[in-house]
Amino acid sequence: MAATLVKELVEAGVHFGHRASRWNPKMRPYIYARKNLIHIIDVRETVRGLLRAKKYLQQISSQGSLILFVGTKRQAADAISREALRCGMPYVNDRWLGGTLTNFRTIRSRLTRLEELEGIKGNEAKWDTYSKKMQSALNREYRKMFRNLDGIRTMGRLPQCLVIVDPKKEKNAISEAQKLGIPTVALIDTDCDPDVVDLPIPGNDDSMR
Repeated sequence: MAATLVKELVEAGVHFGHRASRWNPKMRPYIYARKNLIHIIDVRETVRGLLRAKKYLQQISSQGSLILFVGTKRQAADAISREALRCGMPYVNDRWLGGTLTNFRTIRSRLTRLEELEGIKGNEAKWDTYSKKMQSALNREYRKMFRNLDGIRTMGRLPQCLVIVDPKKEKNAISEAQKLGIPTVALIDTDCDPDVVDLPIPGNDDSMR
């Protein structure tokens, strides 16, 4: 099984890090070599990270706790939403709203507004009472709120853990999780600081594959 996993990871290019000039020295334990000015990640460390993460996340989910998936970069967005929906967990894949965790009550009130807008749009008789200008304004508000909040509408309480793609990109999510003592599991490339996450998984965080 481990050999098959390693083969799949290598075929997906998970071992390709960033240019050596962009590395974070704290990633040294996870780097296997440097080739053509590119750091090569030790896939054995990737497998260790994945297995540790799997064990931890199974434990969390078996207790009925929420796991919030976060990945707003273009390469990660589709995978984040697809896998979060597959396991029935909330996600953020477009933009991290400040206070998503630390000001959760306000975020919940915005979700209430999103549901209110959906109710207005779904009621044709009520919708027709608004002017064209107001309808346009409501549509804009709805599209923006839906894009930012749809993935967390089922998050009725704070998550027990965050699963993150690229903690450097998602530094605001990391910061809020740290303030609240919420553990983080993250896919980290060679330009990341592994010390900011609780369970790092070294690997390419830029390739869609």
